[in-house]
Order: sequence, then C-alpha cells, then structure tokens
Amino acid sequence: MALKSRHYSVAAWLIPLLYATAALVVGFTVPRLAYNVLPGLVSTVSVNAAIGIYSAVASGMIALTGIVFSLTFVMVQFSATAYSPRLVLWIARDPVVSHSLGVFTATFLYAIAALAWVDRSGSGGVPLSGTVFVTALLIVSVVMFIFLIQRVGMLQVNRMLIFTADQGREIIENLYPPLETLPSQTSTEITQAPCFQTLLHCGKPRIIQAVDIPALVGIATRNGCIIELVASVGDAALEGIPVLRVLGVGKPIPEDRLRLAIRLGAERTFEQDPKYAIRLLVDIAIKALSPAINDPTTAVQALDQIEDLLNRLGRRRLEIGSFCDAAGNLRLLINFPAWDDFLRLALDEICLYGASSVQVMRRMKALVAELISILPEERHSALREWQRRLQSTIDHSFANQQDKLDASAEDRQGLGSTRRKWSNESPDVHGV
Repeated sequence: MALKSRHYSVAAWLIPLLYATAALVVGFTVPRLAYNVLPGLVSTVSVNAAIGIYSAVASGMIALTGIVFSLTFVMVQFSATAYSPRLVLWIARDPVVSHSLGVFTATFLYAIAALAWVDRSGSGGVPLSGTVFVTALLIVSVVMFIFLIQRVGMLQVNRMLIFTADQGREIIENLYPPLETLPSQTSTEITQAPCFQTLLHCGKPRIIQAVDIPALVGIATRNGCIIELVASVGDAALEGIPVLRVLGVGKPIPEDRLRLAIRLGAERTFEQDPKYAIRLLVDIAIKALSPAINDPTTAVQALDQIEDLLNRLGRRRLEIGSFCDAAGNLRLLINFPAWDDFLRLALDEICLYGASSVQVMRRMKALVAELISILPEERHSALREWQRRLQSTIDHSFANQQDKLDASAEDRQGLGSTRRKWSNESPDVHGV
C-alpha cells in the first residue's frame, strides 16, 4: 500500500527570510555588476521619477504588508472560535501565506536597495535592472495578493467543511481497498507468539502521524518476526508508553531502525488517519450546537459532508490491519478503526449535543436511512442500531407528542422537505 508522504521540511518563518535575503543579495549585486560591466545600460526613467517610484513602492508595500496580514490573522483567530483551532491552523500554515509575506517583504527591501543605485556617483542615470526587478516584483505581489484573498475566502463555513471533507475523501481513496477485496486473514498463531521486545516512547509527548508500512514489513521479514503496532495512528505517544511490540523469537532489533519507521509530530495529520477529517467535521458541528453559537444549520451542513465520508467508508474494506511479506507470512499488525468506530465518532457527540434540535434530529434520521438504502448488507446492523438510538433520543428529548413526530421525520435539509414514500396508487403522482 503506497501512500503519499507529506514533509514540512521548511519552517513557515524561514520562507519569508529566504525571500528577504534573496532581495538584498540581488539588490546589491545585480546593479553593481550592471554598473561595472554595462555602464551604458540605463533606464529612460529620470532620477527624480525613479526616486519617487522606489520610495512609493517601499513605503506602500510595507504598509500593505502590515494591513493585509493583520486582517488575515484577525480573521484566522475569529474563525478559530467559530470552527476548530486545529482546522484553522491548516489554513494559517498554507504555503500561499508564507510566500505572500516573502514576496511583499522582498519587494519592500529591493525597492530600498534600488534607491542606493539611483544617480550613483553623480552619474545622473537609473540602472535598468532596478526598474525591471521592481516592476516584476510588483506584478508578482499583485498575483500573490489575489491568491491570499482567495485563501482567506476559504474561511467561509461551507468552504471550510468542503476542504476538511476533501482531505478525508483523499485518504479514504488511498488507504482502503474496495469492499469486494477479501479481508486480510490474521494468523491465529500470533496470540501464542511470545513478545521478546517492546519499543517505548522516549521524550516529549508526540502524536503518531504516519507509519512506514513497507519499512516495518521489511524489518520483520529480515528478522523472521511479527511487529505489532500497539498505538494507532493519531494516538499520543507519551513517555514510557509502549509504541510497538516484536513477537516471535530472535534477537532484539535496533531501536533506531524501528523509530525511523514511525513518524511523530506535534499534532495529528490527515495522512493515514481518516478519523481526523471526521473528527474536525464533528468539532465544527458540536461547536455550532453550543448555546453560545446556537447554529444548527451549520451542524446540518457538517452532517452533509459526514454522510458522504461514511458512504465512501461503507463501500470500502476496512479490515486492513494485517500485512504480509511476499511469501504470505504475517509480518505487521496495525489497529485500524472498524465500521462501528467510524459511526460512533461521526454521530455520537452530534446526537448528544443536538438532541433537542428538531433540525439536527431530522437530518440524522435521514442520514442513517440513506446509508441503509445504499450500502451493502454487512453495514446495516450497526446502522439499524443507530436508527433505534436516534429514535430513543428523540423520545427522551421532546415532551410534546407533535414535537416528537416532527423530530422523527427524515429530512435531508433538516427543516426542508420531509421524505415521503411514494406509491403508484398515490393520487399525488402525476404523469409528466
């Protein structure tokens, strides 16, 4: 199973620093080379006009940079209170934000540097290179400004929901095979295999972000053992907590080789963790259902994306935790969530916090009914249990009988059109 790896090797603050350094280097070397090698290559812009243009670009760009990024970070902070701070962090760390800051800073610094070469040594000329570079940087700055506004526009609730669900759809597509694929067969001998090595986490608390499955399978194959990942992707690795166990017989494996196959980080990522996208969507929904916000429509919109993810998961083979070598011998065990785990994550908290909302209950009833109608039979048992649970929640949350009937209806919009079961004998059916 091949997964796309995402590495953030360059810190966000380093990108603007590189732009600034490049602007200073170009600003003081290129004009010098042009002045010494091609002294006659000057711009037609007058000295006074060049000084005015460069000064205006420098002062205007630094002011624009301060205003734009102040507003951007205010919007990010505001959105963090409305959605989830974990989700908004992905938008704030977008490369467009770092590169925009870098381009704006580079334009400011280069305009300052270009001023030093205007009327150099009383030559009365303006280097052509300075005019060309300033013009190019201004054009790039306008383009980056447009991209930045587009990114900030993603903070709208519907776009944020779609962005989050898109991450989940991508990982589901890459991680899980179709439902028609036979489930992996776990050997019954693993419960009898002794554990001769346990890898403990050392250091500060970290999150397990991804696992290099081919590397662990290769290590287990070469050593003739079975590796069991005790902690799941997305779990917190704490000091002294077991991360994996080595089962079988043999010599202990060097710990550094095992640690290199497990990527740790400060926070969860979408890679190899389909639960994370659902977790963020649920966070948005339950925050919208809090008394401070009281926005059940946003919760319904989140349920639209959650239903799509559950629909895709229900059509996939989720039992993928056993990995074998080329000879078919079991080599790696990883704990992946089951269908019941996904349903519990997706519906449990929304059902709890939205129990008194007619709109949310109607949408959840429609969600479960729709999944029953389109997913294979093996998914129905857990879904029918959720049907009973939703009805029980409605019965306990609404004292008025009419409110119970209203909340028990299936409605994909929450409070839109109640789902009707048409029949050929119905007098409301007309030919078209």
